[in-house]
This record gives sequence, C-alpha cells and structure tokens, in this order.
Amino acid sequence: MTDLSPAALRGAVDLSSLRQAAARPTPGTGAPPASASAPSLVFDATDDTFAQVLELSRTVPVVVDLWADWCGPCKQLSPVIEKVVTELDGRVVLVKVDVDANPQLAQAFRAQSIPMVVGLVGGQPVPLFTGAVPEQQVREVLGQLLQLAAQHGVTGTVPREDGDGAETESAEAPLPPLHAEAFAAIEEGDYARAIAAYEKALAENPRDADAQAGLGQVRLLDRVQGVDLAEARSAAAANPSDVPAALLVADLDVTGGHVDDAFERLLDLMAALPDAERGPLRERLLEYFGLVGDTDPRVLRARGRLASLLF
Repeated sequence: MTDLSPAALRGAVDLSSLRQAAARPTPGTGAPPASASAPSLVFDATDDTFAQVLELSRTVPVVVDLWADWCGPCKQLSPVIEKVVTELDGRVVLVKVDVDANPQLAQAFRAQSIPMVVGLVGGQPVPLFTGAVPEQQVREVLGQLLQLAAQHGVTGTVPREDGDGAETESAEAPLPPLHAEAFAAIEEGDYARAIAAYEKALAENPRDADAQAGLGQVRLLDRVQGVDLAEARSAAAANPSDVPAALLVADLDVTGGHVDDAFERLLDLMAALPDAERGPLRERLLEYFGLVGDTDPRVLRARGRLASLLF
C-alpha cells in the first residue's frame, strides 16, 4: 500500500503550517505523542497541540469535529459522533476543536460553516461532512473512513481508558460471520474476498442493508486501488465524452470525499450524451446515492437533477 499524498485529496485543506509545528516542542499541552496513545478516545486539541494530532493520524484514523459553543447543531452532532467513535473500540480517535478559541485551525480547515467534520489519515485531511447529520450517516461515513485508512495502511488502535464507552462495548452485538470476514478482508486490502463475503451475505438475506452498503463501499475501493489520480484526470480531460474515464474520476472523487464533484461530473456528461449511452452513468449515480445516504442534501439535489434528465 502507498501512503496518502496531498495530490490524492483534490480540494483538501492545507495543513502544511500545522505540520511544521510538529518540530517545535509544546510542553505541558497534554497532547498525544506521535504513537498509538492518546489522552482518551475523545479529547480536545488546540492550535498549539494539533501537530501531535497529525502525527497520531499516521497510526490511527482521526476524526476532527470543528464546533463552537454558540452553535446549536454542533451540540446535537457532537454526542452522536462520540457515541459512534467509542463503539469503534479505539480504531478511530475523535478530536474536538473549538473554532472560536483556535483561529489558526479554523482558517486551515476553511471552516466557513459548522459543525464541520474532517478525517485525518496519514497526516492528510479527508472531508467527511458539514452540518448535523443522522447517526446512521455518521456510522456509514466513519466506516468509509476506516476502509480508506486500511487502504493506506493506517490500521493502529488506541487503548481504551477507564470510562471510554464501557457500557457501549458491553452492549454491542458481534458482527455476523460474513460481515466480520468482509471487514477483516478490507483491513488486509483483500477487496475480492470482502466482495465475495458481502455477496454471499446478500444471497442469504437480500434485505441485509448493512451488507448492501458494505458491498458498494468495497467495490468502490476495489475500482480505485492502484489508480494514478493524475493519469485518470488527464485521460478524462483529454476525452470528456469517455464514459469509463469519467466513471473512474468520479470514483476517485467519492473516495476522497468530493461527492458533489462526482455527482456534477456524471450528471453533466449524462446531459451531453444520447439516451442510449446514459445507462452506466445512471447506475453509478444510484450506487453513490446508496453510499452517501438517501437523506443527504447532496443526494437530494443530484437525484432531482437526474430525474429531470431522465424524464
């Protein structure tokens, strides 16, 4: 597996100034060291301590929750994220950033509206979502973040401290065997085995929504594995009507969190093509809708435009 590179995250925020701060000691901050240890699964970070958070993300995926005390939706969303993170048993860490108290971080993340949630994998930012979203969507997005992290070899864990979601841990049901097999395969980068496990789960129970969602996610990861982003974009730019090239770039956009870009690319191409050539684009859009979530505002907008093109 290759490391995430800044070029793989088109439109991502620029954290270079914060990375440079990692070389400067910050005594007494209580921030986590550059290892798989942290104060807890959920902790606060500041402008001064965030360099250590970036280092931590090279071992375990980090979720950054940008919030403010005056923000009502932030107060609704934060407990939901904390719940989902603690259920993941140390495979993800949540870092909370008060944008009012930390203007450097607010500027670096381009936090024009909050709550804003961003992932960190290998020191690189992955846009996740903005605004208060349902718990199921949080769960799905963090599942995708874990899969992306596994693709890039970031699979460490942070040990629980006493009180870190112990009640949730005891109440959490084990994964069904085929789901567990699929998840283990994803962590090993064996997407073919994961696809087979999810397909078998769906054959046994066609209404298994978790298997359906997992299958879509792992198929996406399988399609983009080993793809050179620059080459894919160059090929699509050279032939704007090339459907396979457009589909590949859209896959890369979705993987990097640029969902609107993927929707716009495929919908624009659909508008330019005759009806007989639109099928693959429509099928891929419907797959993305299932991955992102039917209630997501981006999906609702894209679904409306798709309907206008088809009917």
